[in-house]
Amino acid sequence: MGTHPIWAMNGNQFGRLFRVTTYGESHGPAMGVTVSGVPAGLELTEEDVQRELDRRKPGQSMITTSRGEPDAVVINSGVQDGYTTGTPVGMVVQNKDARSGKYEPFVTAPRPSHGDFTYSAKFGTRNWGGGGRSSARETVNWVAAGAIAKKINERLGVEVKAHVNQIDDIVAPDVSFEEMVEHTEENPVRCAHPETAEEMRERIDQYQQEGDSIGGSIYFETRGVPRGLGAPRFDSFPARLGQLMMAIPATTAFEFGLGRAAREVAGIDRNEDWEFSEEGDPVPVGNDHGGIQGGITTGEPIYGEVTWHAPTSIPKEQTTVDWETREEKRIQVVGRHDPVLPPRAVPVVEAMLHCTILDFMLLAGRVNPDRLDDRPGEYDTDYHPSSPQNDPADAATRAEPTDE
Repeated sequence: MGTHPIWAMNGNQFGRLFRVTTYGESHGPAMGVTVSGVPAGLELTEEDVQRELDRRKPGQSMITTSRGEPDAVVINSGVQDGYTTGTPVGMVVQNKDARSGKYEPFVTAPRPSHGDFTYSAKFGTRNWGGGGRSSARETVNWVAAGAIAKKINERLGVEVKAHVNQIDDIVAPDVSFEEMVEHTEENPVRCAHPETAEEMRERIDQYQQEGDSIGGSIYFETRGVPRGLGAPRFDSFPARLGQLMMAIPATTAFEFGLGRAAREVAGIDRNEDWEFSEEGDPVPVGNDHGGIQGGITTGEPIYGEVTWHAPTSIPKEQTTVDWETREEKRIQVVGRHDPVLPPRAVPVVEAMLHCTILDFMLLAGRVNPDRLDDRPGEYDTDYHPSSPQNDPADAATRAEPTDE
C-alpha cells in the first residue's frame, strides 16, 4: 500500500493573517482569489486592482504572448460603498481567449521540461489545456491580491519597486530606487536602464526569431519597511519571502543582500559596524545584509534578485514519448507563448513583496487586523454605510412597509 499524505492537493494558499487562496486553470472558465485578513476601512475599487493587472496581462508587446486576455477583474465580496468591510475580498477574472486545441497532442505525450508528466504522475489526471494549474496565468490572482496589500502598505509609507536587470548575458548597471520608479515602465522589457533595455530587446527578438527562448532575472528593492518584522528560523522574513518568490513559475533562484557574492567575501568585510543615527538609534554602517539580520528586518532597504530559466514552451523541434501509443515523437510546441518571462514577472515580484510585508506587519501588530483606523469599538465611522431612510435624496428608491 502507498502512503496517503494528509495535505493532498494543497499549496493553493499563502500568508498567515493576510491569507491568499486561489483557484483556476490556464484554459478554465475563470481565475479567482479570496483574500482574507484585509482590514476594514480601506478605500478599494476594481480600478485599483485593474491597474496592477494591466501591467501583468498578456499581449502588451511583441515580446509577450499574444493571448488576448483583458484580465478584467470583478470584486464580488468584501467591499461596501467603496470600502473594505473586514470580510474576505473575493475577486474573479474571466478567461476570454483560451484555445486548448493546440495542446491536444500533449495530453499523453508530455512536453519537455513542463509540469505535464509530474502532474499526471501525482494525480492520475490533469487539466491539460494551456498547462492547467501549473501555468503562469495563475499569477493573475497573486497580482490582484498584491494590489490590495500595496494600497495598505503605501498608507504606511512602504514602497516596493523592481526591474529586469539581466536577460541572457546582458546585465544592466546598478540603478537607484528612484531610477526604477521613473524608468521601469517606459519600455516593454521593464529594465530601468534605457540603453540596456534596448540591447535586451534585440536579444529577445533574436531568440524569438529562432523559435527559442531565454532566461533572465529581476532586481527588487523596498523603502520604508520598519525594523523588527520576521521571526527566527522557519518564519524568518527571507524564508517566507523566498517561498513566495520560488513559487513563481520558472524561478530557479532567490537571493537578498550580497546573495551569491557572499561566498567570496570575508567575514570582516561583510560584517557591518554599528553607529548611532541622528535619532539616537543603533544603525548598521552599510547594507550588505539586504535589510535583514537574523531573519528579522533592520529598517534598511530590503533588496535582492530572482532568477528565471528560459520559457519551456518553444516552437523548436524536441522529442517526447506518448505513453498511450508507446511511440517516440518529434514535436513542436506551437502556440502563444512568452519568449522571456522577467518583463511580465516584475509586477508579480512586487505583489509577492507587498503581500509578505503586509502579512508580517499584521503579525507584528503594526496594523490593526480588524480596521485601518485603529479605533476598536467605534461604530459611527466615515466609511460606515448611511441608512437610505435618512437620506431624502433616496426617497424614491426607499422600500416602504406594506400590509402583506
